[in-house]
Amino acid sequence: MKRITQLLILAVLIVCCGSSQSITENNNQIDIPEEDIVRIANDDLEYEITIIEPGFNAWLLSIARPEGYYSQNFMETRNQQMVINWNIRVLQPQQYDINLYQMQIDYDSNIDYGYDVNYKLYNYFIYFQLTYKQQLSSFVPRI
Repeated sequence: MKRITQLLILAVLIVCCGSSQSITENNNQIDIPEEDIVRIANDDLEYEITIIEPGFNAWLLSIARPEGYYSQNFMETRNQQMVINWNIRVLQPQQYDINLYQMQIDYDSNIDYGYDVNYKLYNYFIYFQLTYKQQLSSFVPRI
């Protein structure tokens, strides 16, 4: 009886290990469409944000205000406020959805990230707020 119990436990362990392995392999095989990945970078500063958000790139190209509409100073000011609120929400998972606020954003107001980084980050915040009905600042998100 002792031997049967040991074999049964061994069989269960083998099955459990085998099933978790196939789950991991399946997760690695998930292909994320290229249009759902947006890279925000300033190569001179070695700064990069990668946004994997279905629909954001299409929204950025079709609905968001065009580049040049907002000044860099305007977007930097808004980005600073929204990053602060974003990071606060990341640190309060009991109050805010951890599926929405997963990682902190390291945004230093003393660094000039350039227009492109600020433009895409600002528009991501607008997209995020409109899509998930969130408000990251006292300003109502609008297009």
